[in-house]
Amino acid sequence: MNPLLKALMQLGGSASVDEMYEEVIEQEGYPEEVTSVLQNPENSSQSKIAYRLAWARTYLKKAGYLENSRRGVWALTEKGRENPEVDPAEIVRYVREMDGYGTRRGNLEAFSEDVDSIDSNAPEEAQPWREQLHRILIDEMTPDAFERLTQRILRESGFIHVEVTGRTGDGGIDGRGIARINGLMSFHIAFQCKKYRGSVGAGEIRDFRGATVGRSDRGLFITTGTFTKGAIEEANRDGVPPIDLIDGEQLADKLKELELGVKTELVEKITLKPDWFLSL
Repeated sequence: MNPLLKALMQLGGSASVDEMYEEVIEQEGYPEEVTSVLQNPENSSQSKIAYRLAWARTYLKKAGYLENSRRGVWALTEKGRENPEVDPAEIVRYVREMDGYGTRRGNLEAFSEDVDSIDSNAPEEAQPWREQLHRILIDEMTPDAFERLTQRILRESGFIHVEVTGRTGDGGIDGRGIARINGLMSFHIAFQCKKYRGSVGAGEIRDFRGATVGRSDRGLFITTGTFTKGAIEEANRDGVPPIDLIDGEQLADKLKELELGVKTELVEKITLKPDWFLSL
């Protein structure tokens, strides 16, 4: 919780989930052998650190230190700005009492129990549909179908002339497309989509970039797995064409956003305001 609050302070009081994650990794100095550990290797591409940060955000939001928008931006509340450091055990006690769970055993033990369980109170990043989606993409979809899914995602996201090449010996390029910006500007992209359970390393990013040079303006690497810290640094290295990265968790978010195979059901809740009527 405290590294998360510190990261938000460093980032100006607000940040996306990815920005918070990268800032925490940087300030805590976690080595790659720690950041690459997955929470549930068989059913998820989410790292253990990202998973626990999701729970930390949930607890801090319930305790009034954080707020988030529909666009996925998290921000410090006034309470969070005034209290840049907290007692995690006290936060857990407060939230559990608020949720009606009480404080069985130690507060931090209770936090660990929550983190290792999945229920309706779990943060968005820990909902069970993500694990189910991960299994479908990894175990049930063929590589050809995954390429077609990538093609559909790009088209739904505004890309045009999206084609899947699927040719061997093409340097890892699985397809190409053109991204349009406001109908005025465009740039050519080459993409690689990799069904993977582990982490994509820097070497694979370098190889992919080499294949795109002279054939596209930039590259897009999509995987069901994760990217190592070295891969992220290589993708954004100065002096070379950038490579955009989409990991398994971001892929799940995009499928949900575009409603491709993921249906979100909203329950309408209507609340009357008697005082409003009486004030007329």
